[in-house]
Amino acid sequence: MIKHRIGIIGGTGLYNIEGFTGQKWVKVKTPFGAPSDDFLTGKLGGRDVVFLARHGRGHRILPSELNHRANIWAMKKLGVQWILSVSAVGSLQEKYKPCDIVVVDQFLDRTKQSLNHTFFGRGIVAHVAFAQPICEELRKILLQTARACGATAHDGGTYVNMEGPAFSTRAESLTNHRAGYDVIGMTNLGEAKCAREAEIAYATLAMSTDYDCWKEEEHVTLEMIIANLHRNAGMGKKVVAAAVSKIPAEPNWPCHSALKTAIMTDKKFWPKKTVTQLKPIIGKYL
Repeated sequence: MIKHRIGIIGGTGLYNIEGFTGQKWVKVKTPFGAPSDDFLTGKLGGRDVVFLARHGRGHRILPSELNHRANIWAMKKLGVQWILSVSAVGSLQEKYKPCDIVVVDQFLDRTKQSLNHTFFGRGIVAHVAFAQPICEELRKILLQTARACGATAHDGGTYVNMEGPAFSTRAESLTNHRAGYDVIGMTNLGEAKCAREAEIAYATLAMSTDYDCWKEEEHVTLEMIIANLHRNAGMGKKVVAAAVSKIPAEPNWPCHSALKTAIMTDKKFWPKKTVTQLKPIIGKYL
């Protein structure tokens, strides 16, 4: 295992990043089931990186079918300490135009997946701080890099995480728009929660594909979204490739010690089976 790798989670096209060398596919078995796909390891910008196609190669997995625990557990097992997420979103506000990037700093949970978004339970209780769900240090690197790459990148915003797979009703979209939320997607909250518990710094490039359906004159179609996905992919790859070299060599941000005061269960009561399953996550606290 190579320590201190940088993880990248995004669309399948991201493993075609220019300069991503020494590529090797790695299969990882986890106690939480199968990850979305095998992991592509290699070098990018002088750093060891691990790429995961969020929905699997060929886009085979629904948002609500994503196994966030398996994906993040495997990343941790592979030595990942930072995760750059590239994710398609719908814009909930006029100022976020299609193909803009919102470097979000908050989430609103509209899922029913809480038990699938934590490693804990089965005899070990932990409550991580999640008031600031995005790693601010990593977020700033992504924001500055995106702007340096020529993207229209917005500083901060709330990502509403719905389940899907259907897009919002107009009533839902208008409610989110009027509440002042910024973008909507179906995937990133579970990643962020599991990453925090795994003490991995996590930040998102939320890449707008459309205006959702709150904007009456804009009708969301799959064709529109796919066209903008392709437009966004080039910029996403450019930002990720430029950002990795700006990440510190050592994991010493607050996110990297998120469990220090979070585990409530007395160590003498930790079930052996759960400890074995969580060793990549809680190993340094044993």
